[in-house]
Amino acid sequence: MIFAYAVWAVSAPKELRTEIGIDAPPERVWAVLTTLPDHARWNPFIRRFEGELRTGATLTVELAPPGDEPMTFRPTVLEVSPNRRLRWIGRLLVPGVFDGEHVFELEPLDTGSTRFVHRERFRGILVPLLAKTLDTKTRRGFEAMNQALKNEVET
Repeated sequence: MIFAYAVWAVSAPKELRTEIGIDAPPERVWAVLTTLPDHARWNPFIRRFEGELRTGATLTVELAPPGDEPMTFRPTVLEVSPNRRLRWIGRLLVPGVFDGEHVFELEPLDTGSTRFVHRERFRGILVPLLAKTLDTKTRRGFEAMNQALKNEVET
């Protein structure tokens, strides 16, 4: 029975998806998003963001979900597509326990502005146990970051 539950949990991903419109072209949004040391100044969710943005590189990221203790992890960069997409994967302990594929997407709009999509797909045996926290605190962290990015880019 426990094995069946573990298999189900690993195979049943959970995804958070948020988005915001930013009145600037993707190139401007990308420039702010990828200036990693500046996140400590303007980003309430990602307090520390260090490393090299290239596929296969390891980053150091400190997340501070609202109402939760900050946590530091070391995800691996999966994709860097300038002005379009940045993806990484972070894991707790070993693959299959709690994995998160984090994605930032920039979609150009006809108005010259950008739709910023901020999402993460979670997999692993701990996901069902953490689902409520993901839906509340983590989602609020995504939304706070989105608004802070919009404010930083538009000023």
